[in-house]
Amino acid sequence: MVVGAGINGLVAAHYLRRAGHTVTMLDRADRPGGACISAEATVDGRTQAYSLGASVLGLMPDFIFRETGLADRLETYVPTSAKRVYFPTPTANAWIHRDPVALDQEFRTRWGETGDAAGFRADEARVAAFLQEGYRTATPPDLDRARHALGDTLTRLWITGSAADLLDHYFTADRTKIYMAMTVTESGPISLTEPASAFTLPLMDSGSVFEGYYGFVKPGLWRLTEELALINREIGVDLRLGARVERVDPDRGTVRYWAEGRSIEQPFDHLLMATDPLTAARLVGDTETVARIEGKRFLGTSGKLTLFFRKPVRWKDAPEADAAFRFIFSMETLSEFERATTTVRAAGADYEPGYIQIYCEGAAMRRLGLVEPYDRLTLFFKNLGLGARGEGLDHIKEQVKAQMLSYIANPEDCVWGRLVSPRDLQELFLFPGGNIDHTELTVGQTFADRQFSADMRARFYQFGPWDNLSYCGAGAYPCGSIAGTPGYMAVKELLGILG
Repeated sequence: MVVGAGINGLVAAHYLRRAGHTVTMLDRADRPGGACISAEATVDGRTQAYSLGASVLGLMPDFIFRETGLADRLETYVPTSAKRVYFPTPTANAWIHRDPVALDQEFRTRWGETGDAAGFRADEARVAAFLQEGYRTATPPDLDRARHALGDTLTRLWITGSAADLLDHYFTADRTKIYMAMTVTESGPISLTEPASAFTLPLMDSGSVFEGYYGFVKPGLWRLTEELALINREIGVDLRLGARVERVDPDRGTVRYWAEGRSIEQPFDHLLMATDPLTAARLVGDTETVARIEGKRFLGTSGKLTLFFRKPVRWKDAPEADAAFRFIFSMETLSEFERATTTVRAAGADYEPGYIQIYCEGAAMRRLGLVEPYDRLTLFFKNLGLGARGEGLDHIKEQVKAQMLSYIANPEDCVWGRLVSPRDLQELFLFPGGNIDHTELTVGQTFADRQFSADMRARFYQFGPWDNLSYCGAGAYPCGSIAGTPGYMAVKELLGILG
């Protein structure tokens, strides 16, 4: 049995069924997808869909994309133009080129960088390749293995060390460091000085579906989970929606859930938890496991603002690059970046401006030949507190929107917007603390420590001390981000045990 029909549950069920096992999936929602689903908005009588949860694809391994059949059934688009970065000082705005030599020159010209951008990219690629090999072979993360493959220096810099030390090793300019540090803080308020904070940088570039880059799925990322659910049903997975799990009894090998107006108890040989870790612990009900997991760090500080425009967005600079990823920073020193990142945790503030990542979904859909009533942008931004739902944060919504609209030539065409806050994520998708990766990517919760097994050496993806339980949600290694990697690796471990 698999509990949870998000990306990891769907991937896990797929590989189990392909291996010949009978698979039943349970999910409390009335549709599959977890946090990768759509919503609709009606503006001036015209209705359009948009991504309610995740928006972009990039961290998924290419072999999962191919082996599940998704590659044959989905249309995708990856922007090829350089990314655009904006700072408060207009002359510091820069292009993030794919070519390391061009990137190095841009950093020197725009930000006065005298470090080694090309060397950074080369070493990052080595670490990412090591991670990708581990995904493919379903080899649990291990520091000794990392040192053997990468050497002591790279392991210390990129896996066990702090982001601050990593960035100081390669770069000299604060703006360069701020741009690179953005990744570290995406899911939660992680200080750049924390041990193991460096690991998030190569981790977020270790997806191979688009060779380390991020792209779009037509008509939105929700089609990926919808399609995988269809594929799973076609091969015989029993997907039961609207099934709210009440209790998992690993000693008896039973799960009790509520569906169709009644309580149902069903036996299992093995059960995979593709949920958040807190839900998994509470369903099992073991007080020691619950207490251990409740002691982890869960806070998320990411907001998401979706905007509709009557006409295609026209960027003031380089309008031809209308599908490029864009980033707006509110500060220009690393100390200001660090302060903004950690303020929300320390002071409990509603909002502290940090940065905005802009996904030009509408332009990407036009590249894919999709004509929609409205152009759409998704703004993923920091640093938002856990206190309120998005509908009660209109002042923050308008502040973020205004900052972005200053860079486009037709702001009057913006006709609708919706803000999703960490509180919304907590309530909509059961994200503990509103964190998009379920737990913070920090020391004790990343690389070889991102697991919930009582004996990680024996079985990395085992849940607690129970032989018949596995955990493969986004809280497990490597992380979430609509990749399916934990689901795949947990199943490969289980199949190895079952023979």
